[in-house]
Parts: sequence; C-alpha cells; structure tokens
Amino acid sequence: MRTDHDPVAEHARPTRPAAARAAVLGSPVGQSLSPALHRAAYAAMGLDWDCEAVECDETVLHRMLDAGTGDRAGVALAMPLKRAALPWIDEVTDLALDIGGVNTVVFRDGRTFGDNTDPHGIVLALREAGVDDPGSALVLGGGAAAASALAALRDLGVRDPGLVVRERRRAAEAASAAVRLGMAVDIHTFDHLEELLHGTELVISTLPPGAANQYAAVIMHSRAAVLDVVPSAWPTRLAKAAGFAGNPVADGLSTLVHQAARQVELITGRSDVPLDAMRAAGRAELARHAG
Repeated sequence: MRTDHDPVAEHARPTRPAAARAAVLGSPVGQSLSPALHRAAYAAMGLDWDCEAVECDETVLHRMLDAGTGDRAGVALAMPLKRAALPWIDEVTDLALDIGGVNTVVFRDGRTFGDNTDPHGIVLALREAGVDDPGSALVLGGGAAAASALAALRDLGVRDPGLVVRERRRAAEAASAAVRLGMAVDIHTFDHLEELLHGTELVISTLPPGAANQYAAVIMHSRAAVLDVVPSAWPTRLAKAAGFAGNPVADGLSTLVHQAARQVELITGRSDVPLDAMRAAGRAELARHAG
C-alpha cells in the first residue's frame, strides 16, 4: 500500500523488548558485512540483540516477512530480494516505491513497514568526501543500485544525470525509477564514456565487484569525484586510482555504514546509533575476509 507519510519512522518507537533479533536476508549472503555492522551497533547501544545472516531467496521470502512469527524486530534485505519484497509488506514509503525496492523491513504490532536506506548512505558518504553540490553526474550501471544512486543525486540537486551501461536495455530498471523520481536521465553506453566524462563532476559506480576496473584509468584522468558503492573489496581499483590522482573519493564502506545505521535507527526506534563502532566492525570484517 502506498502512503504519503513515512510509516517506518512513525512506527519505529523505542518499545522493543530487552532482547530481540534482526537478520540480513539475501542470496548469497555469507560475505555480507551488514550483520557485523548491526551487531556492533546493538552492542554499543547496550541492547542484548543479535543479527544473523540468513540465506533466503524469493521462494521463501514471504515466510521470512511474516511479522507474526518469531522475535525479530526487523530485517535488512540484500539482493535479489529488494524488489521481490514489495508485495509482501503492509506499508511502504514513497521513496522505496519510487526506487522500486526496499532494503529494510520493520516489524511492529503484527504489521510490516518497508523503507530503502541506500540513498541515505550514498548522500552521507558523498558529503563526508566533500561532495555536497555536484553540478553533473554519471551513474555506471542500470539496476537496483543505480536507482538508489539516482535518488541520492536528486537529494543533492542533480536532476539530469547520465546512465552508462553496456547495452541500453540494461538501463530499464534505473530509467523507470528515474521517471518515478521525477528525473530526466540520458542513457549511454560505455564506448562513449571518455567523452561523457568531460565536464562531469561526479561518477558513481554501481557495477558489480571488479567490473569498473577497466574504466579506472579514464575516470582517474577526468578529475571527477568518485564513489564506488562496492563495500566488500574496499578500496576498489577505481577508488584507488581516483585517490592517486587527487580526485575526491567517497568511501564505499562509509556508504554501507550510513545506510546500515539508518536501518538500525528504524528497527530499534533509537537515534543514538554509534557510527564509529560500526565503522570499526566493518573494517575488521573486511580484514577477516581478506585474510
């Protein structure tokens, strides 16, 4: 059901039990940093809560979103569940509907409330890097992550960004979201990337891990600010190349931390979310994966 207010914030009251659970659902989900971020936040907030990674695909998602079962206060959704969850949630924010997916589901009083915190994470990560008012931007990729990037760019005042994809048909999901977000986007293919970069102030890569490596050099020489949203192999080659050139670089891990912090706020109903503890947990988890 579409709603013109924010049902998640409205129902995220600090009335949760002393001990509760959260979960991160996805497939595959084993390498996700999010459970560690949530656990670190709950511990630092003095909550006797846990957060587990649960392997879940679309076929069993509806059972996992049953608010009347178990003691879960809420769940975070990873791919490929963000769009698939929409029909199973009682109330969804306008933002999540415009993007075309939810990444957070809060359980309250036998009902479910959905939101998408990904744009929040992108905006705050960019602002931390000093990117407050980009005059122009390119988004690499055309899927769900690109749709969230478009919503973030709208919040930063960029109304007509470019989408760059391997084939124009791959931009369908993000292009549809742009219409719902009230944005005008130009769709291009990667063979025109170098010319598109002239005068571009910001590049956001939403490509899968490693897929942006081949474009690192040309983006580096463009002097554009860079955000590579991949958090699991941070820093990525694209981020390192841009940093070596002195370009502003927004941290992919910071993007994840900020969006997860907003999830914690929604699920617990508390605003005292400890970013430093979450960052430390994310770095530790990255080091563990690398080892």
